[in-house]
Amino acid sequence: MADIPYGNRRADILTQLSQRERLVFIAEGLPIVAASARSFWDAAQLLEQGSREQNVLEGFAVEEAAKVLILMDLVRCPSKHIARRVKGIVKTFYDHLSRMIYADAQGWRPVDVTQLQTYVDQERQGHYLEGYVGEYIVPNWRLYSRESTMYADIEVHEDGKPQWSAPRGDGCSLQIFGGPPLPLLLTEAMAALGMFTVKGVRIVHQTWQALDFIDIQHFDDHRRLFREMLDKLIAAKLPSDDATDDHVWQLNSHWQLPMYNLQFGKIPVELEVLEAERDAALWHEVGI
Repeated sequence: MADIPYGNRRADILTQLSQRERLVFIAEGLPIVAASARSFWDAAQLLEQGSREQNVLEGFAVEEAAKVLILMDLVRCPSKHIARRVKGIVKTFYDHLSRMIYADAQGWRPVDVTQLQTYVDQERQGHYLEGYVGEYIVPNWRLYSRESTMYADIEVHEDGKPQWSAPRGDGCSLQIFGGPPLPLLLTEAMAALGMFTVKGVRIVHQTWQALDFIDIQHFDDHRRLFREMLDKLIAAKLPSDDATDDHVWQLNSHWQLPMYNLQFGKIPVELEVLEAERDAALWHEVGI
């Protein structure tokens, strides 16, 4: 019996479109997703600083901005490789942890794509050890922080006793020096430079598909293609009147290497593995 293919959460339709149709459709959606990110952020700034409600809305803003970056990486993917990558990119688009890692990654400085995957892997572990000699087994912190801020829930720790957890705010805002977080700044820089138009999306794709970022590609490659793309955007008169040198600097300095070939799904960790790591850390500490 076939599933009814109607409703929301249907970004998988991108796998069924031709390349031309896909670029046009993405160009239509980018301003919508970016506006959603900005509206969450603006609403958050009206709330009590560091409150749970502000934390939730700021988190929504960052995840929405990450969706723009994910879609733009789909645009940057070389045409000949899109068919085998688009399903993974769509999965990343809908996964909370993947979006948070995508957002965090904009501030990282890996040597190349291979090292970038290593950084991502560190952030997608399902559980890990914490404490002086790994006394505590804790869940993925990014995902746990998101869930524990949004929801009241039941938790179980290593003593096996269930306990209720009330939603909490961490007392901090995501504001950086009084401004929006980096993923939101990047999406707004893209919009200002005309990258959300149909012509702009086509220029992005035509420029970046010249190189497949899969292993040893690095920021020199990135900057060369960025400059080429920027020159084409300017020649096409796509940047808006609001575009500034700061928008160019933000993207040139902080837009991460294309991540369309990376794995983002949460990595399950077996309890026995963590217990063995804990034992090893303890024996190392006592010198045996």
